[in-house]
Amino acid sequence: MKVRLTDFSENWAIMFQKEVQFLSGILGDEIITFEHFGSTSVKGMKAKPVIDMMCIVKDIQKVDAFNVIMESFGYDIAGEWGITGRRLFRKGGENRTHHLHFYQKDHSEIARHLIFRDYLRTHPEEMVRYSRFKEELADRFEQTKEYSHAKKPFVREMEQKAIHWFEENHKKST
Repeated sequence: MKVRLTDFSENWAIMFQKEVQFLSGILGDEIITFEHFGSTSVKGMKAKPVIDMMCIVKDIQKVDAFNVIMESFGYDIAGEWGITGRRLFRKGGENRTHHLHFYQKDHSEIARHLIFRDYLRTHPEEMVRYSRFKEELADRFEQTKEYSHAKKPFVREMEQKAIHWFEENHKKST
């Protein structure tokens, strides 16, 4: 797939909320909560216009029972897709609009994603630095696969800063 990096859109929060309402009707009581994360959840951030949604569930095994219905609504079922204990669904085909990441309530990836999101939301200079880096990569790489691979070391470094920031702030508040 081609890299589609765009300016921030207020519409992304609306797309998230619409999908929450839709999915709530399908998944019902299995969902504990939904979180909007990733670049589309950070005001002012450049992003691929794909809404990353975290669906935190009581029992990850029960999510598999929804594969057929999710597929009927246009979602690709990607399974764990490299993260043990996750279920990934993608919507929109070549013009992807949503990534649904299902995690059981006690999964370690939940905190990592939310801490990184919150760090970018509260550190505008880091958000700008990350946006500029993504623009540079989008100029160098045409395909998402290469773009994402090149982005990983930068993201890992920034995630470590975010975790340190979180730990420092958590110490102060306890």
